[in-house]
Order: sequence, then structure tokens, then C-alpha cells
Amino acid sequence: MPRWGLLTTLCVACAHPAAPLPPAEGLRPVAAFDAIAGRRARSVALFDEVARVLTHPRCANCHPVDDRPRQGLDQVVHDPPVWRGPDDRGEAGAHCDACHQERNSEVSRVPGAPAWHLAPASMGWIGQSNAAICAQLQDPARNGGRTLAQIQEHLAGDALVAWGWAPGDDREPAPGSQAELAALAAAWIETGARCPEEAP
Repeated sequence: MPRWGLLTTLCVACAHPAAPLPPAEGLRPVAAFDAIAGRRARSVALFDEVARVLTHPRCANCHPVDDRPRQGLDQVVHDPPVWRGPDDRGEAGAHCDACHQERNSEVSRVPGAPAWHLAPASMGWIGQSNAAICAQLQDPARNGGRTLAQIQEHLAGDALVAWGWAPGDDREPAPGSQAELAALAAAWIETGARCPEEAP
């Protein structure tokens, strides 16, 4: 079988049919947090709402703490087997964009968006607490050298992030919308970008 024929077969194998799912519960608007007394408490509550998106499988599946992306709401290891590779875009011969194109494929059901790739391992979210994720976002050594303003811009405008709300093929989207997430992230930053405390 030609190389591309085998690759297409493998890519089609990773598209699991799914029953239609109800949409994820929406996000609370920024105004819903205005009544929280204390700037720190409001900031923490805002981040916890942001984290509802960050920890949802639509986002977290590409933020593994190891070298294997996940699939589906149950976050099973990617099938067919693939690994992170040296640049977070897959190993030689099995780059992410070999199967994941610029948009979702209606025929193969393989999801797609521009520049499909894993987040750096330093930004692994699966199994992490909201406190740990918050600390990662604020650490330039782990977040790709971004400022908080750049993190907010990434959440607000990145096309790969946007895929979380348009995953296609009856996949459950992330909660709320990208615009709502961006507004919550901006409000979190404006209130001091405070992080939740780790549970004892």
C-alpha cells in the first residue's frame, strides 16, 4: 500500500462515530462575579470559570502532561498511536498535520484547525488542579514566554483555540464561547490574576 494510503487508513481509524451530545453548560458572564466581595476572591472565582474551558476535554486533550494526545470526552490515548515529537507537532512520518488539516473533515471525521499541534509539555493540563494551571499560565518559563496580555490574546483570537467551540461531528463543544472566555480572562487579569489555592 502506498505510504499516503496507509496514512489515510490510519487517520480514518482515529475518527470514532459518536451519538449527538447536548451542548456543554454555558459560562457565567463577567457581571455575575461583580457581587463577590474582595478583589482577590473575585479574581479567583473568575479564574475558576476560565478553568472550566481549559480543563474541558476539547482543550485539555491537546494539553497532556506526557507525550500522548488524548481523544474524546473520556480522554483516551490517541488512536492510532502518536507521540509529541521534538516540536510538539508529532514525530517524523507522523506529524499532526498529516491527518489534521486546516478544518474538520466531514468524510473521515478527523478534526482540523490551522496549525494543529500539542501544547508544550510545560503547559500540560490533564489531571492538573486549577491552581497548578493558573501558575503555569503566569510563568513565562512554562507558557512560551507570554505575558498575561498575550495569554488573553491567545485565548481570544487563536484559530486552534476557536476549534474548541466548533469541533464538528457531534462532538461536545467547550463551555460558552471564545468571546465569553476572552472576557472572563480579561476580567481575571484586571482583578490581579490571582490563583486558587491548592487543596490541602
